[in-house]
Amino acid sequence: MGRYIARRLLLFIPLALGITILVFTLLRFAPGDPIVSMLGVDYSPEQAAFLRHQLGLDRPVIVQYAFWLGRVLRGDLGRAIWNRQPVHRLIVQRLPTTILLALGATTIGVLISFPVGVLSAVRKDTIVDHVSRVLAILGASMPVFWFGLLLIVIFAAWLNILPAGGSLQSEGLKALLLPCTALGTSFAALVTRMIRSSMVEVLTQDYIRTARAKGLSERVVHYRHALKNALMPIVTVIGLQLGSLLGGAVLTETVFGLPGLGRLLIEAVNRRDYPIVQGCVLFISFFFLVTNLAVDVLYAFIDPRVRYEE
Repeated sequence: MGRYIARRLLLFIPLALGITILVFTLLRFAPGDPIVSMLGVDYSPEQAAFLRHQLGLDRPVIVQYAFWLGRVLRGDLGRAIWNRQPVHRLIVQRLPTTILLALGATTIGVLISFPVGVLSAVRKDTIVDHVSRVLAILGASMPVFWFGLLLIVIFAAWLNILPAGGSLQSEGLKALLLPCTALGTSFAALVTRMIRSSMVEVLTQDYIRTARAKGLSERVVHYRHALKNALMPIVTVIGLQLGSLLGGAVLTETVFGLPGLGRLLIEAVNRRDYPIVQGCVLFISFFFLVTNLAVDVLYAFIDPRVRYEE
């Protein structure tokens, strides 16, 4: 297992370097000028040149990247152009809300997807299976922001039982109920379809028939034998969805007005604040990369045969 994990860690290094290059280069060639955003419309060329030199934006792109990467390796993501605060401090301030949103959405998604997916596979081609498949397709097809607006209309505007948004300080955990539901429903829909497909395939295997022939109860057969052996593709999908939750949080936090990492990213894009955009995108990308690394390592614990691959 040690060699398997070591290879995955070595592969992590060039991928991480490639992410830094893409994040830096794409944002540098994006339309818009942060100097104009900072100085407004009434500014002199001398002021613009001085500020551009002060921020290092007049240097060659490769030099800017080298200095930026060196600071990133030291944990310094630079300072925001708009208010000159350290970017890492702004991310740390907004991160708890996004983490709570992602954890809540994951919890809702897992609690829905596993029982529904297993039941749909066990009751294949019955009315239960057909209904769960239709609901899963609807959940996967609906954009998160649209479903979020629908939840706001129903539970905040019509029923007036939950807040339409706000911060944790003003509304408490109630502010996360609708956002977590909107994000978790999409998560649950995709995972449910994968659980059903994987379980249906496993339930046709010979060792499942052998387990039943031994007199084991259906619950034991389904959850101890079938689900355990169906976990490989399920873990892959869950890992990918966990990484995507932070990306989905961008729209969700904007719809519900949550002061999280996603909303910070949108505000920075509108202001052409390159350091904040780079810091947020870099953090989300690395989270996605680390999640996939964790899934690869988890494979070795779920299926020992993975340890002996080339």
